[in-house]
Amino acid sequence: MDTVAKVSIKEVIKDLDLEVVYMPENKDYYVCSQEINRTGLQFAGYFEYFAYERIQIVGKSEYNFFGYIDEKTREEILDKFFSYEIPALIVARDLEVKSDVIEKAEKYGRVVLSTKRNTTRLINRLSNYLDNKLAPHTTMHGVLVDIYGIGVLITGESGVGKSETALELVQRGHRLIADDAVEIKKLDDSVLVGQSPELLKHFLEIRGIGIVDVRSLYGVGAIKNSKMIDLIIHLESWNEERYYDRLGLDKEYDKILGINLEKLVVPVKPGRNTSMILEVAAMNFRQKGMGYDAAEEFTKKLASVTSKK
Repeated sequence: MDTVAKVSIKEVIKDLDLEVVYMPENKDYYVCSQEINRTGLQFAGYFEYFAYERIQIVGKSEYNFFGYIDEKTREEILDKFFSYEIPALIVARDLEVKSDVIEKAEKYGRVVLSTKRNTTRLINRLSNYLDNKLAPHTTMHGVLVDIYGIGVLITGESGVGKSETALELVQRGHRLIADDAVEIKKLDDSVLVGQSPELLKHFLEIRGIGIVDVRSLYGVGAIKNSKMIDLIIHLESWNEERYYDRLGLDKEYDKILGINLEKLVVPVKPGRNTSMILEVAAMNFRQKGMGYDAAEEFTKKLASVTSKK
């Protein structure tokens, strides 16, 4: 099932090494938005369209501007600001957090944090962190391998030979990312990245042998923690009654998290070298990305020969 995650503010504090200025006890806080808001407009008294569900950032500009506001107006703005259910307020550049800010945070039970990072670095680091943690994600049954730099997601029914094919690809110098379960995150409008669940990382299940540790057997060069998914290859048992594309002109796609990925259906039967076919498929996919399509080139030559006759 496709889901959108949430991340605990405590986890953000730990992973980004933030200092806690004030945090109410016995209460968990979460952020569900990947976006970040700088508080300049709010500190100027403008709260229409206030994106309060985002983590709020105070940089040097906002800090200095707010310091010039008179005490009464400042109190009114802070009271209104903290009345919204913000996930957290982070003050950059190790700037001093004034007592009136802490007072209002205590009143409404809001989190106030601090960091020595400058504002630009904080925003970049936090944005990348939230993009990764809160990206839409799903888990699929399959195997993910890196073949010549192309992220290939191998799908198919249980027992069709996905793991065995992945093992042979590893022996041929390619890298395993995930076996059996592939966690997929949508990091951009057109980017899907796959990785293995922590429990299954670096392991392959081979029927008749059991679980093998690819990293221990083949070294760290045989594994990779994550990889962008470029191509789906679906393995299925050879069906004499089914038509299989012989030229490569038919395009088929699968949609994952709203993104269309090219899909190839490869029939499997005794005598076919499946791993070699996947290598060729990956190289052919890369060649298409560089502007050369062998199927289209062949079709043009065939049409040219036919027209001359």
